Amino acid sequence: MRVMNILHDSVVDGEGLRTVIFFAGCPHFCKGCHNPASWNINNGTEMTADEIVAEVASNPLTDVTLSGGEPFFQAKEVAEVARRLKELGKNIWTFSGYTLEQLLEAEGEDGAAKRELLRYCDVLIDGPFILAERDLSLKFRGSRNQRIIDLSDIDIAYCERQGTS
Repeated sequence: MRVMNILHDSVVDGEGLRTVIFFAGCPHFCKGCHNPASWNINNGTEMTADEIVAEVASNPLTDVTLSGGEPFFQAKEVAEVARRLKELGKNIWTFSGYTLEQLLEAEGEDGAAKRELLRYCDVLIDGPFILAERDLSLKFRGSRNQRIIDLSDIDIAYCERQGTS
C-alpha cells in the first residue's frame, strides 16, 4: 500500500501519545487540505503490512492514528494493518473525509472492506474538511462539520445487516 509518512509521538492526532500513519490517495480534494500531496495515490512509498506494523511496534508507548490522504481509499490493505495493530493492543483512531453513514452504506467489495476497517477502529473523525467551517479551537478536528465518533457504541455488523447506520 502507499504511505506518505509515519510520524511517531504525535499529541494532536487523537488522545494520548500516538503514531500517525499518513496514507496516500484521497478522492475528496478538500479545499484548504493540510496535506494535498497525499491526494495522489502514486505519491509516498510502497510499504507492506509487515513493514508498517514493524514501524509502529518500534515505538511501543504509542497508540495509532490512521490518516491521509484517506485511509479508506486503500481500505482492504489498511484493514489488515489495523487488525494486526489491534492484536498488539493498540487503540486506533481514524480520520476520514467520508461520513460514518457513507462508510456503512458503501456497496460491493469496496464497501465490505471499508466496514472491515471500521471494525478495528476505536474512534472515527468523519466528514470532509470544509474551509468555510474551519475552527482552530476544535480539538482533533479542522472544521465544525466533522464529528468525533466513539465506535465502541456502534455495532458495525448489525448496521451492515440492517443496511442502515
